[in-house]
Parts: sequence; structure tokens; C-alpha cells
Amino acid sequence: EVQLVESGGGLVQPGGSLRLSCAASGFTFGDYAMSWVRQAPGKGLETVSTISWNGGSTFYAESMKGRFTISRDNAKSTLYLQMNSLRSEDTAMYFCARVVHTMYDYWGQGTQVTVSS
Repeated sequence: EVQLVESGGGLVQPGGSLRLSCAASGFTFGDYAMSWVRQAPGKGLETVSTISWNGGSTFYAESMKGRFTISRDNAKSTLYLQMNSLRSEDTAMYFCARVVHTMYDYWGQGTQVTVSS
């Protein structure tokens, strides 16, 4: 059974940092590209960042460039998202998702990130 379990969310002040983790199990993690996707209150899903199977290629949404860093440890079957210089508009539920042919076939339950003073 494929499982993706996010952790690391919480309440942080504007300008602060958080590191999200996504522990994967039930499949060969290193065979798949992975993404972080978020959903802000009252808004649709937004792809935050994507990383290739070996970490050699990454994609970031424009507003995250220079602030967020996606990475992965295939030996630990874990995906990460380092988020710096957080803004109030980064407040959202963050999900990790497995990528198959440019689509997402499995999602985690999400971890809440709230940026507020």
C-alpha cells in the first residue's frame, strides 16, 4: 500500500522558516518524481515544487523561487521542502504527491502551515 505522510508544519511568524518532510512507503521511492502541492483557504490546488526521481531536476512556482528548496533522500524514502522567508500568503495545507506522467496519483494527508504574527 502506497503511503505518503507529511510532517513539519506549524505556526511561524512572517520571515521565518519551516522544513516539511514526507515519508514514503509501499513503493520504490527512487523510481518516481515527487511534488509538493498546497491549498490555501478558499483557493485551488497549486503546485509548489517538483523534483525528478534522482534530484537532478527541480521546478518551482514563480513565487517560491529563491525561498523554497525541494530535496529528497532516496535511501530514506523521504521528500523535503525547506521554506524560508515565509509570507502570510504561504499559509496553506501542504501535500506531497507522487508524480506519474505529469499527474499526481497518490497524495498524503497534508500538513498545515500558518504564517502569522
